[in-house]
Amino acid sequence: MVRIFSRVRQRPSTDWRLATNRAFTLIDDGRYADADALLTRAADLEPWRSESWFNLALLHKFRHDWEQARAAGLRAVALVEKDTGAPDWWNVGIAATALQDWPLARRAWRAYGLPVSGDASAVGEPLGMQLGGAAVRLSPEGEAEVVWGRRLDPARIEVQNIPLPSSGRRWGEVVLHDGVPHGERTTTAGGRTSVYPVFDEIELWAPSSVPTWVVLLEAATEDDRDALELLAADAGYAAEDWSSSVRLLCRACSESRMPTGEGEGAAQPDPHDHSVPGHPGPLGHTVPDGLWSPERECGLAAPASLVRGLLDSWVADSPDTREWRDLEEVC
Repeated sequence: MVRIFSRVRQRPSTDWRLATNRAFTLIDDGRYADADALLTRAADLEPWRSESWFNLALLHKFRHDWEQARAAGLRAVALVEKDTGAPDWWNVGIAATALQDWPLARRAWRAYGLPVSGDASAVGEPLGMQLGGAAVRLSPEGEAEVVWGRRLDPARIEVQNIPLPSSGRRWGEVVLHDGVPHGERTTTAGGRTSVYPVFDEIELWAPSSVPTWVVLLEAATEDDRDALELLAADAGYAAEDWSSSVRLLCRACSESRMPTGEGEGAAQPDPHDHSVPGHPGPLGHTVPDGLWSPERECGLAAPASLVRGLLDSWVADSPDTREWRDLEEVC
């Protein structure tokens, strides 16, 4: 259920509450057009109430109608109390980011209480926020997949894993994400545990021109596998051993706090999660008891003009321990 925030002391009228409560029931059922009519009626009934406009902005965000979300959000913040951290400002920031309205995005993040460098009226993107790594759930309403990424600002993440083709997303893409995390991932390195939020994708913000390939490798050792990942990274692209980096989780587990093992969060190819019904356990490629299986299913993010050359170079460096076959473009 969507939570309705209340900050006005005067109790709303019965008609306002009935219209609003019914609207959010319809939103939960995906009936956005019917909910729009009810929330518009609520705003007409009590236009002085910030929640009237906050709820409309929230609905327009769900519909990805960013012009309307920005307009309603600005009506809400004009009425909200002058405290930092108001969710009204966060919704304005998301809408402004979707529209690339960078002066308004800066204003929203600052009003929310986040440090933003640069002039508030600057035209370009808000850079240098240094928000670190996080995880993002791609296609949250479909075949959801949690991948690691680099936060560009409070509403955008650049994908750093190679997503599975079922997500419809590619390595290097930038996705717009919601502000409330659904789940956490923990990494442990040197005895220290770090916790990273998992945000839900709203929509693709910037596509990638780099296709995703799947290839079957024969890699005699982990070092052989690592050599391909390093070779791709040195060329400015990516390779990822899906046999060891992908695990299957049910949605309940995916939305909880889950460990990823040793690593440094988004800076490393930590496991990413593909959500399915039930509790399937880890993806069944790895061999138990720490034994290495030479056959690996690997994802590659590289242009068509380069991908075969990368694989051939990888084999040429150690032809007795490396081989590839069945290269296929999948996304």
